[in-house]
Amino acid sequence: MLTAIDHVQLAAPPGSEDELRAYYAGVLGMTEIPKPPVLAARGGCWFQAGSVQLHLGIENDFRPAKKAHPGLRVTGIEAYATRLAERGARVTWDDDLPGHRRFYSQDPVGNRLEFLEPVRLSGPDA
Repeated sequence: MLTAIDHVQLAAPPGSEDELRAYYAGVLGMTEIPKPPVLAARGGCWFQAGSVQLHLGIENDFRPAKKAHPGLRVTGIEAYATRLAERGARVTWDDDLPGHRRFYSQDPVGNRLEFLEPVRLSGPDA
């Protein structure tokens, strides 16, 4: 039985670790976590915020996916979008998911990321 997602792995090109650290730690506010030594030798880096882990693995023939992406739930989505924009990340709002506020952004190597927050409904159906 599945109980949770342990982590999501995204790919990145060789030599991009410094850019990834600047984005995932500096822009998103995640903390870099150590990789086991045998895996660290392969390059890449891992990040965590609360129980959310994103692993960035090096892929020699890297091409960012155009559609695939992790959906990252946030609180205070307006302030979080402002944080990203103030740090130079593009924020693209999307209103197509009922019951949620959400936007998309890209990391420095082109990986697509979705950020979303459920919206509390008001009125008789809430």
